[in-house]
Amino acid sequence: MFYIGLDLGQRQDHTAIAILERQTNRLLVRRAERLPLGTPYPAVVERVKAIVTALSQSVLIVDGTGVGIPVVELLRRAGLPCEVIAVTISGGDRESGSGASWSVPKRDLIAGIQVALEKHELKIAKRMKEVATLIRELTDVRIKATRIGAEGAGQHDDLVIALALACWRARRRENTYGRQRLPGI
Repeated sequence: MFYIGLDLGQRQDHTAIAILERQTNRLLVRRAERLPLGTPYPAVVERVKAIVTALSQSVLIVDGTGVGIPVVELLRRAGLPCEVIAVTISGGDRESGSGASWSVPKRDLIAGIQVALEKHELKIAKRMKEVATLIRELTDVRIKATRIGAEGAGQHDDLVIALALACWRARRRENTYGRQRLPGI
């Protein structure tokens, strides 16, 4: 199963894509990609469609904050062969939502990556094109987190946010409480 995190940007921040592959108890970062500044959103949709189409089973997790919701709608209309989940990144205390729409605190997204790295669940391919940028961003996030309590990331956190979105979904366990019926009831 592949989890694709998409952090949207355009003029000041890059649009970033991170692809995780779940293998038993490990998450492997297979790709980290930043699109050029100014990439129009229809071109982002086409790039994501090409990626999703090339993968067998995948879930797309999109930053639905701000301008993200209209882009999520473009992605949903594109007929992607995968589930599309919109995540509004918040400054709140806990996540909320269900199905294809969630609100998740930024600190929880960042903490999810840190926990996965510390538990050796998350492995990063060393031969990726953007591996140096991803490592630098992860380092900035860790330094900032130790200084001000995981408030956020460094100046450029595009790849980290894309990875955090993918990691958040890949590490979630579906809650089936309330869906199961007891025999005879």
